Amino acid sequence: MTDDLDNLTPSENTNPAFEVTKTYGHDKSVEPLQLGKRVRQIRLSQNLTLEEASKLTGLARSTLSKIENEQISPTFSAVSKLVKGLGIDMPQLFTQPQSASGATGRRDITKAGEGKPHPTTTYEHELLANKLSTKKMLPYKTTVRARNFSEFGDWVRHEGEELLYVIEGDIIFYTEFYEPIQLTTGDSAYYDCEMGHAVISTSPKDAVILWVTA
Repeated sequence: MTDDLDNLTPSENTNPAFEVTKTYGHDKSVEPLQLGKRVRQIRLSQNLTLEEASKLTGLARSTLSKIENEQISPTFSAVSKLVKGLGIDMPQLFTQPQSASGATGRRDITKAGEGKPHPTTTYEHELLANKLSTKKMLPYKTTVRARNFSEFGDWVRHEGEELLYVIEGDIIFYTEFYEPIQLTTGDSAYYDCEMGHAVISTSPKDAVILWVTA
């Protein structure tokens, strides 16, 4: 994994509680803490685009975007439309889902070749599940362009743990505390990311690997 991805981190484990005003006037603003983030969580959990959510709620796409990005505080009328359009009740909007309550319904499909590209000098990454703004893992498919360890200049290291799986081709997996090892299609490795590491291709075609960072 290249250090260019160091600023891409899995989701945070905690979320602040929401604070709701006790009374609502018809046009008074509802000002919960990070309501926009909660609206986005609910929309993404239903696999809805902003355009689709706009049609369901009757709120303009631009209005929804501003609400999600905390640029405006929705009126009670707008909150009512969100609740009705997204098929939820008011408490769901103002409370965080409990992890012990069962499935959240979160899902993201990435069709072949539709991941978010993130090229570097040594790797060509394709970020997967990129529609989910918060997640506990960072999955991505990588075409390994590097052919020599010297192309990296230094060890790559970052926080977390990582799974490497070879989808296609042959690689040499370098790690700071172990001898380099040849891996081929179907092989995998799990390791501490703070230990220096790097991967190069050795097959005629650039190898393709799957990386999952947590």
